[in-house]
Amino acid sequence: MHKDRFMSRRLPVYLILDTSGSMRGEPIESVNTGLETLLGALRQDPYALETIHLTVMTFDREVKTVVPMTALEDVILPRITTPDSGPTHLGEALGVLAKQVASDVRKGTPDAKGDWAPILIVMTDGKPSDLAAFEENTPRVKSIGFANIIGCAAGPKARREDLETFCDTVVTLETMDANMFQSFFKWMTEVIAQGGRSVGSGQKDSLPPPPAEINVVL
Repeated sequence: MHKDRFMSRRLPVYLILDTSGSMRGEPIESVNTGLETLLGALRQDPYALETIHLTVMTFDREVKTVVPMTALEDVILPRITTPDSGPTHLGEALGVLAKQVASDVRKGTPDAKGDWAPILIVMTDGKPSDLAAFEENTPRVKSIGFANIIGCAAGPKARREDLETFCDTVVTLETMDANMFQSFFKWMTEVIAQGGRSVGSGQKDSLPPPPAEINVVL
């Protein structure tokens, strides 16, 4: 009964991750490790366990929902892999995201409160190959009403200007080694956990400060 009570109002969190060929090797292995660390840490937070439901999507030449919206305690993370090469369809990913949010997130009714405003985290190490879809779908994502949209431009080839068109906050990672991704996912854990603790406060809290090696550009 307790579980049904607190699951009636959820905090959806969407992670959208670039899995294009340039993420092969250490970067994608670091992402897999980072996701496991994030999930383990959030499961130690009682506020997160009571509210947060996680969705993980990946994009390269294809867009895949590798974890549909699932309560933290029930999430099973797959091993994320990358193709050898190919385009980076971030625009298509944002379009799929908009449809999923419309389907996933419960809206309030006169008889029941809806879910809390969701959080979106997008990470890419390049630039969108599908510019027309990207330009079409960024306004759709901005209009959804996310509590926070955080963009991460990973590595020297990531074009942060694209993320700046629809994100509330954009950070850059100068390198794509394991230590840098570990710092990023540790910070994301703090961001998500803070979201779980602040729901119901009526205020949009500022993000926790990132570690020194992560640069905030927006």
